[in-house]
Amino acid sequence: MKTPDLRQLRHFVAVAEQLHFGRAAAALHMSQPPLSRSIRDLEERLGATLLARTRRKVELTPEGARFLEEAKRLLSQLEHAVLEVGRMAAGGGRLRLGFVSLADYGVLPNLLKAFKAAQPGVALALREMLSPDQAAALAAGELDFGLLLPPVAGADLEHIVVQRERFLVALPSRHRLARVRGNVAMRELAAEAFVMAPREIAPGLHDVVAALARRAGFAPRVAQEAIQMQTVVSLVSSGMGVAVVPASVANLGRRGVAYREIADAHPRLDLWLAWRSGALGTAAAREFVLHARRIAR
Repeated sequence: MKTPDLRQLRHFVAVAEQLHFGRAAAALHMSQPPLSRSIRDLEERLGATLLARTRRKVELTPEGARFLEEAKRLLSQLEHAVLEVGRMAAGGGRLRLGFVSLADYGVLPNLLKAFKAAQPGVALALREMLSPDQAAALAAGELDFGLLLPPVAGADLEHIVVQRERFLVALPSRHRLARVRGNVAMRELAAEAFVMAPREIAPGLHDVVAALARRAGFAPRVAQEAIQMQTVVSLVSSGMGVAVVPASVANLGRRGVAYREIADAHPRLDLWLAWRSGALGTAAAREFVLHARRIAR
């Protein structure tokens, strides 16, 4: 079986959609005899009859109907590739960016604004994803960049730190400690119920909270787990417990929640812009990292 060429695919799609050789030939700006020969040669290459012809009509065979789906898909992919290369050559292109919800409260809006102002021709496809899912998608080539929380296991990634922030205690607004202006020591939370992210989702965040509590002489009593930071804060506002959260979460402005500084010394939480090692092959990707470095400074 010989592989059909693109010209034959276009000829077949035209005839299959018109179900008339004369109209298809006119649409292709060619005469009917060479179009008929092209279709016959295509059928010989495939070893299958694609079109059932009579003097009165042309119909697709089952093989022809199936081949039409694949031919249109291939031609569409080719057209998309041509457009993408054209945009890249003109300074455009497309970047796929994953991000954790935490980035949306801090670095992400400024990064997108700066990059779009400098590169208006580059399309950005954004996907909110958990950090482990981003690492897997980067490794598989399904994302160009990820704004994620370390550590991430099993991924060959390069990164820069784009956000480094302290932690706050999030309290229901009617909580006794919310009425105190000033810092809150972790030991004052020993008897509280906690709302926390599961460790398998955010190990870095989880371990900081656990270490703070351990140094204060207790283990957090987890009343509820939540994946997204906005959900954690929502549960705090409803009185389900208290939470230790990155400071940028306060930008949510959720009613019913009060934030207080933590008196205890603690490490900062890093947010990475990560990409697959060696994957900065386009001008758009390199420009994106450049803007991220500027914003991080």
